Amino acid sequence: MTGASARAPSDVGRAAWLFLAPALILIFVFFFLPVLASLVLSVSDFDIYAIANPPTTRFVGLANYTKLFHSPEFWQALRNTFYFAIVGGPLTIAVSLGTALLLNAKLVRFKSFFRTIYFTPFVTTLVAVSIVWRYLYHTRYGVLNYGLAHLGIAPIDWLGNPHWAMPAIILMSVWKNFGYNMLIFIAGLQAIPQDLYDAAEIDGAGPVRRFFAVTLPLLGPTLLFVSVITMIGYFQLFSEPYVMTQGGPLRATTSVVLMMYEEGFRWWRMGYAAAIAFVLFVVILIATLIQFRLQKEQA
Repeated sequence: MTGASARAPSDVGRAAWLFLAPALILIFVFFFLPVLASLVLSVSDFDIYAIANPPTTRFVGLANYTKLFHSPEFWQALRNTFYFAIVGGPLTIAVSLGTALLLNAKLVRFKSFFRTIYFTPFVTTLVAVSIVWRYLYHTRYGVLNYGLAHLGIAPIDWLGNPHWAMPAIILMSVWKNFGYNMLIFIAGLQAIPQDLYDAAEIDGAGPVRRFFAVTLPLLGPTLLFVSVITMIGYFQLFSEPYVMTQGGPLRATTSVVLMMYEEGFRWWRMGYAAAIAFVLFVVILIATLIQFRLQKEQA
């Protein structure tokens, strides 16, 4: 009996690795190997000619990164990406949390219906959504300018003006993505015990006080998850400017990922594009670590 008990943990460990092996193999083949290949590409001059004749590829060391950091286009794309993430991310989270609070209220009826309606934009194809919003933003026939005209405001060239193009994309992205975060916030709100709200109300706390003293602290883990996921997604901005503005006007909506796409698949500078990808990875990693650090300090 003692020998069987001593062998049990090792047997369980082997069984666990056996069940995990298929998933780990797939992750290694389809994630780690491509990442390693991209790292190798980033220190080479691999381009369209090397596709036909791989031996022509040369090792260039950090030349791609040096060229990247001296490129005004890269710094403009990085500023645009930060602008989109810093403005659009918190705005999306705020709209999601506000909608979740409204739908979680006891007086609201048809909650399932509204959840479905608000979640629908998230599961709609982004390309189709972008095309529809291009018509909404149309300078002459768009619904937004039609409404502004009734207020006596001159039409705005939403997608043709460098000052308005990125805010227009941010507005569309908030509408497109807030439904997913809303469902996560609703799940977090439903996990908060009602007794805490009752106790706070007995102590004389009003709705605002209950939100900051009960709801917000207990939503901390949910808020961290939503913040990190939203930030990572927004730093990978691509489809919206690609479909709506093609990076214009005057490169005002060119993101890092869009620049990486252009370098890799328009100009076929694969090594340079891989370097852009790794720089973006470091930026996202640093931003994620900062969020975790801030959450830990608040806790």
